[in-house]
Amino acid sequence: SEMVMLLEWWSGTDCTLYTDPESYHKYGKENAIVILNHNFEIDFLCGWNFCERFGVLGSSKVLAKKELSYMPIIGWMWYFLEIVFCKRKWEEDRKTVVQKLLNLRDYPENFWFLIHCEGTRFTEQKHQISMKVAEAKGLPKLKYHLLPRTKGFAVTVQCLRNVVSAVYDSTLNFRNNENPTLLGVLNGKKYHADLYVRRIPLEDVPEDEQECSTWLHKLYQEKDAFQEEYYRTGTYPAVPTIPPRRPWTLLNWLFWALLLLYPLFQLLINMINSGSSLTLASFAFVIIIASVGVRWMIGVTEINKGSTYGNNDNKQKQK
Repeated sequence: SEMVMLLEWWSGTDCTLYTDPESYHKYGKENAIVILNHNFEIDFLCGWNFCERFGVLGSSKVLAKKELSYMPIIGWMWYFLEIVFCKRKWEEDRKTVVQKLLNLRDYPENFWFLIHCEGTRFTEQKHQISMKVAEAKGLPKLKYHLLPRTKGFAVTVQCLRNVVSAVYDSTLNFRNNENPTLLGVLNGKKYHADLYVRRIPLEDVPEDEQECSTWLHKLYQEKDAFQEEYYRTGTYPAVPTIPPRRPWTLLNWLFWALLLLYPLFQLLINMINSGSSLTLASFAFVIIIASVGVRWMIGVTEINKGSTYGNNDNKQKQK
């Protein structure tokens, strides 16, 4: 909620949704599996923005790498909110992931479960490696996506069938070749996001694992075509709309700011008035450590410091 407030109210980033009007009225009123491309540093934040606007931010889930569970505050929060973590080693992950997904079957609220089927964020180096794998396996090559990893998606569909109503195939882009960053959002820079969402009833997704894998590969070929169309025309083949911005993230931020900032400011004044060099040095040290910690967490979202998962995985297969 605090981070969505930064995107919506602090930076004023515009998020336009392109979708079928008939599907629009179902968003937030049903359980769904969300497939999202993984190209940008703040794609997760734009996803949270749409979750908030449809009232499912508090019940949104994600299949995330295990390392994120150790991140201060956010990672700890995710752990207690039943986020599904994986080590990205399927032999070790399968049992844990299945158990976590089965726990969601009786979740008391409508939820959206996000899965980045590419497994890692898109980079040119990972794309080249991924397309070599596609050539070796006889799969169609993609221009704007990595090959989807199908096992996690197939298991997700199997575990949540009859609980989830649809798959939301989502493709995110930014206008005018913008390169959005979390640091830019913190600095108040405004971006312009376009999200294309297709609602696909879960009944249309095959139950058989091999057929489900083939279906997902076809879906990513279609996503590639949509991406090509967006780069050519700057728009998606659907009706654009901006879901209404709700006040709750701003009110939440104001509540905690009033509750915490005033006593902290008063503490700072008292420390300065004390005149103690040791006290002031200790306070400065704490501020520096907090700043370094925040910068480290921002670094987790930066593409140039991203995971080498796709690269290392391919090297292991070649050995």
